[in-house]
Amino acid sequence: MGSSLLRLPYSGSVMLRSMNAAADIASAVRSGEGCAREIVAQALDRAEAVQKRTNAFITLARAEALVRAEVIDARREAGDPLGPLAGVPVVVKDNICTKGIRSTAGSRSLDTFIPPYTATVVKRLEAADAVVIAKSNLDEFGMGGSSESSLFGPVRNPWDLSKVPGGSSGGSAVAVATGVVPLALGTDTGGSVRQPAGFTGVIGFKPTYGRLSRYGVMAFASSLDQVGIMGRGARDLALALDAMAGHDPRDATSLQGNPPHFLEAVDSVRDLSGVRIGVVSELSGEGNSPSVSEALHRTREVLERLGAKVSDLSLPYVRYGVPSYYLVATAEASSNLARFDGMIYSARVGDNGEGQARVMMRARGEAFGPEVRRRILMGTYALSAGYYDAFYGKALKVRRLIATDFERAFACVDLLLTPTAPTVAFDLGEKVDDPLAMYLGDVCTCLANLVGLSAVSVPAGFAEGDLPCGVQFLSPPLQDERLVGLVAVLEREAGGGFAPLAPV
Repeated sequence: MGSSLLRLPYSGSVMLRSMNAAADIASAVRSGEGCAREIVAQALDRAEAVQKRTNAFITLARAEALVRAEVIDARREAGDPLGPLAGVPVVVKDNICTKGIRSTAGSRSLDTFIPPYTATVVKRLEAADAVVIAKSNLDEFGMGGSSESSLFGPVRNPWDLSKVPGGSSGGSAVAVATGVVPLALGTDTGGSVRQPAGFTGVIGFKPTYGRLSRYGVMAFASSLDQVGIMGRGARDLALALDAMAGHDPRDATSLQGNPPHFLEAVDSVRDLSGVRIGVVSELSGEGNSPSVSEALHRTREVLERLGAKVSDLSLPYVRYGVPSYYLVATAEASSNLARFDGMIYSARVGDNGEGQARVMMRARGEAFGPEVRRRILMGTYALSAGYYDAFYGKALKVRRLIATDFERAFACVDLLLTPTAPTVAFDLGEKVDDPLAMYLGDVCTCLANLVGLSAVSVPAGFAEGDLPCGVQFLSPPLQDERLVGLVAVLEREAGGGFAPLAPV
């Protein structure tokens, strides 16, 4: 790789020449063949161009990013060792705190919030010498499946600007799909990394619950939330996961012990000989569009060609996943967002002359969008006296039954296969006024969050309207590296990459 490649206009840079661009960029910057400042400046320029058509970003951190890139170049020139992500531009979802850079969660309640601290996952990426260039647009507080409920307007799918990019991490998905950055952080409470990854033709990985620290992540549903990563290649994912994983004493849910070595999994897994993969019957038939079913069938054929033993497998209780998920998630959202009352925390609407009760009512009524208000009300009702056992309590019992289903399944197979979503990307505005239809889009993805599994969405070709389509693989808890190794095998089988960059 010559240095001239890194000095061409962004459309001809190393970013667009490799599915594992983060690895190539870091290698070039460490060796002196590439200039971190030029790479970051190119990423920012492309972000501005993409923003005009997709609205993928809330804040572009140009000044901060360029200063950080210059420091990396100066350290290299001084002979200092650089990290494994040296000079790699990354995008961070706007519900993950970044010190000195506005972090809004897509909500009026936080539209001027500048955090005094940085989330652990971001701090660890920066310790590996990655450069945060932007905060991405999202469904408000991560509550949505289309990235349409943001205070800052909807995000558009770069493959078809009339379609949604999925949610809630739609802006992060667009950033990777259009080649602005090779890696982007999202959060995944019920599929918010994997579903937009499927809709935009990138890889979306949600690790085991507790694998990545949630310190500095704005809470939605604490027993379900997990930071996830989006990219276009297995090696890039592994670099980011190796940098971020590990216990964090600031997060009580953070896993103890040493995390797996993800790069080793990328290099060591060569095929799928003997790997047992179960196709979940309840999620692979009725309810999926014909193109999604076809993508699942194609994937099954590829797996068998690579030596995997693929069989159908029944998980009877997964049909109750969506209702149990939405009871648990909304109840926890009601609790987590109670502090957003306009008094000490959150934007204040009105003045003290109206009285405390009125100020709090206005803050919660006007600073939250309709979807967030809907979920808070649902959760508050589910937790209220006389209804707790009938709704929230029962949802927890069903959650346990679903977990038992998965335990039995993983006694028979190593991995599970499902669609990522029942359809490809749908029209902007199509489901905004039909929340039940929107919620049903989580039928496959919410299960990993309910049980705490590791899951990844992998591009599986294109479907109707030339829109990307994804399939999902799930592994038992604490076996995250198996999925990264699987992605590496599938990537090699696909000829070094899954999907081209989106045309925007």
